[in-house]
Amino acid sequence: MKRTIKYYLAGLAIAALVLPGCKKFLDVNENPNATEKAGEAQILPAVQASAAYVTGQYYQVFGGMWAQYWTQAQTSNQYKTIDSYASTASDFNTMWSLMYAGGLSDTDSLISKRFIKKTENYAAIGYAMRAYIFQLLTDAFGDIPLKEALKGDKNLSPKYDTQKEVYDSIFVWLDRSISLSDPDSDFTPGSDDLIGEGDMEFWIQFANTLKLRAYMRLSEVDAPRAQAGISAMYTAGAEFLSTDAKVSYSTAGGNQNPLYAEMVGLSRVQNIRASSTAVNQFKANADPRLTKFYTLVGGIVESTRQGSFDTTNTERPLSRPSPLLGGDARTDVSASAPVKLISEAESYFLQAEAAARSWGTGNAQALYEAGIRASFAAYGLTPANANTYIAGAGKWPGGTVAAQVKAIITQKYFAMCGNQSFEAWSEYRRTGFPDFLVDSYASVLPAGVKPARFLYPQTEQTRNANYPGNKKIDEKVWWDK
Repeated sequence: MKRTIKYYLAGLAIAALVLPGCKKFLDVNENPNATEKAGEAQILPAVQASAAYVTGQYYQVFGGMWAQYWTQAQTSNQYKTIDSYASTASDFNTMWSLMYAGGLSDTDSLISKRFIKKTENYAAIGYAMRAYIFQLLTDAFGDIPLKEALKGDKNLSPKYDTQKEVYDSIFVWLDRSISLSDPDSDFTPGSDDLIGEGDMEFWIQFANTLKLRAYMRLSEVDAPRAQAGISAMYTAGAEFLSTDAKVSYSTAGGNQNPLYAEMVGLSRVQNIRASSTAVNQFKANADPRLTKFYTLVGGIVESTRQGSFDTTNTERPLSRPSPLLGGDARTDVSASAPVKLISEAESYFLQAEAAARSWGTGNAQALYEAGIRASFAAYGLTPANANTYIAGAGKWPGGTVAAQVKAIITQKYFAMCGNQSFEAWSEYRRTGFPDFLVDSYASVLPAGVKPARFLYPQTEQTRNANYPGNKKIDEKVWWDK
């Protein structure tokens, strides 16, 4: 379905989030925007813009580096600590507070309206967005405040809940979202819904797809629960996304792709370059998406070893992330790159894995190939391009479930290059695929050890009396087995 998003609403929502200044975001329980006094038509786009801003900027950069799509440029400095796995707690302050004090706090206002007939669909979207943002938080940080969070001045030191408890809540919220969604209602959002434009059938599919993602995340830590949950979804006739769930942007100031906007704010310094880890695999597969995901240098994609930024004082010409990903600081087209919360390709790959594990119905091979086709189509490649790839490097492996899961996750990795980087890194942590990631040349960790989590922010250490203690960057979260 074609969606025409009202760009100015996204711009206003993002401006409300990012313009007041960092100091107002230091307290995770304080809502600096006071949107609880605004109407649902103002609150909803603020929630969605907040989620997209964090996903498309902070999470995209960490995921892009740690999934090894991108590496730090040799003559600049912005992301050296990320690329060398030497991040500090203060690096995570803003993203944490944007999600708690911005997006999550505002979902309270939407959810509180669930008993009012005219706003039930807003509440349904509020529950879906709350589940989405809390999954971002817990997948990155592990145990986080949940039950005692978002209480404002009533509790400035919320206790931390286990990641399992957070996931329990995610499933509850998604079920509430689905039950409240009423596609036949006369009262639905419109252009104030930046992601779905008030299409409640879309939001039911969004909730089902996010629930499938969440259950699949438990595959290695609690397979019986994952299987039971997914099987129940299929028994109930769940439908999943067949289009991207995304926030669109434009070249207009104040409504630009958040990664590009960050680069503009840094005087267009190009910190991100192509990593040979991903590029060499695209080249080996003769994958035409290579030139959709990276810019050309002298007619080819030029990359460098992950973390090799200190090996020379003079940077040789290297490819940049494509403007289609919002990652080219020198090209204004980057401003209009969308932020994908859940992609059509991801939806098919999730369904393919469910079928391969016999947890869901459907043909695993057909769904796997649908995921590849969706990725090709999203970046302007033809069905013939996809068919050629599927007949070659993307051929379905058949054989064992393990071989099928490896192929599904590996192809998901390629599809998510630079557009769902954090999700690709999370799937790597869950499954160990793709199996070709290397140690960063600049790594401060022991050989063979890679990042496994974000660090708790410094603001939590200094302000929350229930702070659970420091975590190491290589300390795994609950579901990462």
